[in-house]
Amino acid sequence: MAYTTIDDPEAYFQVKTYTGDGSTPSITLDGDTDMQPDLVWIKNRDQTDSHCLFDSVRTATKVIHSDATTVETTDADTLTSFDSDGFALGADVKVNTDTEAYVAWCWKAGTSFSNDASATSIGSIDSSGSVSTDAGFSIVIWTETTANSQTIAHGLGTTPAMIITKLRDDSAMDPAWYTFHQSLGTGERIMLDSNSGDITSGFFNGTLDSSVFHVGYGDSYDNKSAVAYCFAEKQGFSKFGSWTGNGDADGTFVYTGFRPAWVVVKESSGTSNWLMFDNKRDPSNFVDAYIKANASDSEYSGSSYLDFLSNGFKCRNAQTFFNESGSTYIYMAFAEAPFVNSNGVPCNAR
Repeated sequence: MAYTTIDDPEAYFQVKTYTGDGSTPSITLDGDTDMQPDLVWIKNRDQTDSHCLFDSVRTATKVIHSDATTVETTDADTLTSFDSDGFALGADVKVNTDTEAYVAWCWKAGTSFSNDASATSIGSIDSSGSVSTDAGFSIVIWTETTANSQTIAHGLGTTPAMIITKLRDDSAMDPAWYTFHQSLGTGERIMLDSNSGDITSGFFNGTLDSSVFHVGYGDSYDNKSAVAYCFAEKQGFSKFGSWTGNGDADGTFVYTGFRPAWVVVKESSGTSNWLMFDNKRDPSNFVDAYIKANASDSEYSGSSYLDFLSNGFKCRNAQTFFNESGSTYIYMAFAEAPFVNSNGVPCNAR
């Protein structure tokens, strides 16, 4: 049995830190293999600027914010292109203020697809996007119809473990970040833009399989554009799971099967923020710098929250939002290196 199908995770996911110059820089990613990203998520670490998400399907300069329900806007001075080894920026303060520190989380999809639902009999509504079946990641766009329940092709070829959706063009219709995670119960959702816990909802309460996912926006959203970021687990590269807190500084160990590059944590059983950790802002243990995905706050640091280990991560704090005894936490994680590569060679701990 293969330990991983991806020996070089940086071919599909990379964390990049950079310092703004207020000009028009090209940001080159750091991996040994050039990667042209298709999703770039940028946050100013020093200021309370909104998160900025860009993808190659909606195209450059079109930005949405994970900390807000505002609609997509076009800003020619933000991310201006997706390049073969990174991305280019304008001088907008949210992505490039002179001397300020930024972080960008970048994913590669890379293969365009489109689905005519009536012709293929896959799903009930047309969709298109970009996908990597190797990495288990796709970006999907579609236009809503009057149907209350719709199924949409995601292109992954396997059942998604996490789906993050966003309406793009109608602020009057609550364009929140409806999110599915496989560790939640059937028919439950959680909101990326909120600190609230999971709730029962009909939004994802339908077909989810290797071909399609279900959304239930409703009649009032007719002819509105939407986007989804879909993720499937890939051994040695990505993991989407949950754990129960123990309320102790010697906290729960969470096995992922790889040394993490990026971990996002959310208490699903209570009210807490989405916390984002990575290996570039904290290149050695402890991992104590976090950014809230659902808030525009600047980066927090100063406490010992996690250890990134060769095969997972370990909680090192008893905070309520992180490791409260009996509370349930969900996570998404991507690899810096698989625990054991395809040749049977183990990776080192940090």
